[in-house]
Amino acid sequence: MSETARGLRLATPRRSGAALFIGFLLGLAGGPAAAERLVLSVSQHDVRITSNFAGAELVLFGVAEGTTPGPYDVAITVRGPHETAVTWRKSQVLGLWINTESRTFVDTPSYLAVATNRPVDAIAAPEILRREQIGLARNILIQKVGPDFADVVPEEPFRAAFLRIKGAEGLYGEQPQGVLFLSDTAFRATFQVPGRARTGRYEVAAKLFRDGTMLAEAHTAFTIEKAGFEAQIAGFAENSGFFYGLAVACGALAVGFVANLMFRRD
Repeated sequence: MSETARGLRLATPRRSGAALFIGFLLGLAGGPAAAERLVLSVSQHDVRITSNFAGAELVLFGVAEGTTPGPYDVAITVRGPHETAVTWRKSQVLGLWINTESRTFVDTPSYLAVATNRPVDAIAAPEILRREQIGLARNILIQKVGPDFADVVPEEPFRAAFLRIKGAEGLYGEQPQGVLFLSDTAFRATFQVPGRARTGRYEVAAKLFRDGTMLAEAHTAFTIEKAGFEAQIAGFAENSGFFYGLAVACGALAVGFVANLMFRRD
């Protein structure tokens, strides 16, 4: 990845459906509980990509239940399928700007979004936030530095450039007030998944805090996958590469032959 940045739409649940769902969760929270815990649900667990896919909106609902009263803080992190990416640094050589140095990020989330009900630094102490990987600056991004693999400080230039490029593509983002409390214990958050998002399983982790102490956490997930004719073509290309290449070559020859007949001069 260089320094140069390189539809199906999930319908937001109707207000009546959301109200019923929140009522159901509040009913669960009304029962006896030995300790705090979270109940989570996403608006849709299966996102299908078709030819007009331009992105999706994911809505997460949750309820905190327990014996300790609020106010609570909630931090939600969505991580997409992992990938290996390369960030390049350009330098001027003989009057030309060219790629001269690179850094490889190994097994990093292809999509990373964080939402909290207030700024991350106000939720808990820095060591707790780092341990729980809450916030873009505190998520572990392993880099290959020579023969070694390690995470680095948030201000490191390659790490900062990687986050900047991902943010420009809509794949990384942080919402300091992205979690909205609907009551003392019920909350919701909305995440935008861009059309360039990778297919695969997306993990959602929600963590509950009070007075800087983490009380509970919960996990759920959703999947993005191709559907329809596009999925069939992709599957054919992946499983039968030779015949796919042969079909593409024959198609190109046929188009060239037809174009020659239409535009040739006698």
